[in-house]
Amino acid sequence: MNEILSSLHQRKSVRVYTGEPISPAAKRAILEAACAAPTAGNQQLYTILDITDQALKDRLAETCDHQPFIARAELVLIFCADCQKWYDAFAAGGCAPRKPGAGDLLLAFSDANIAAQNAVTAAESLGLGSCYIGDILEQCETHRALLNLPEYVVPAAMLVIGYPTQQQKERRKPERCPLESIVHENSYRRMDGGELEAMLSHNAGQRSYQAWLEAFCVRKYNSDFSREMTRSAEVYLRTFLEGRED
Repeated sequence: MNEILSSLHQRKSVRVYTGEPISPAAKRAILEAACAAPTAGNQQLYTILDITDQALKDRLAETCDHQPFIARAELVLIFCADCQKWYDAFAAGGCAPRKPGAGDLLLAFSDANIAAQNAVTAAESLGLGSCYIGDILEQCETHRALLNLPEYVVPAAMLVIGYPTQQQKERRKPERCPLESIVHENSYRRMDGGELEAMLSHNAGQRSYQAWLEAFCVRKYNSDFSREMTRSAEVYLRTFLEGRED
């Protein structure tokens, strides 16, 4: 296995950091790697917010599901799906553009997340740990105000980055599903209950599969934060579907 493949397999989410500063050169390298990511039509349909204000980090640690480690990260980046800048450029250039729609938003989300993953890979290569914070999609009204987000910009992902503690380096990476259950040849194949149990049962540990599954459903899928994420996503999407705010 070569160095890049090994890094991709070893990488895991890191939520505890040493506090060692990240050099300006390392930070720039991460941001440049993000901006070198594949992008639809070379449009770079994203904007990266570099959160340097400690008070804002503290606030995001609360609004993003009360996760204090966000405030302690040396580097906090928010990757925004940005359909605003091209719309503004077209309008300023006299092109009479249509308003951005749902397809534009999905394409921008793809661009933003690909850029974020490039940043993750770059950080890993520099000995830095990272963690995605999907909760940035929640509380849309609050985050729009905090980050000064215009109508056609949506926060797709947040990354927190820092040097991992020794405990985090040694912590075991969670096991992934068998490749055979993730890769379908030529077309989608819906799995039955037995196949799904075979795919997911490694997560159960010492509990029965059914007990783990029920607990996981309550903790994640049916949780308050998951419902809030859906609500916020629907508010954001409504702007693109109707071309107006509520």
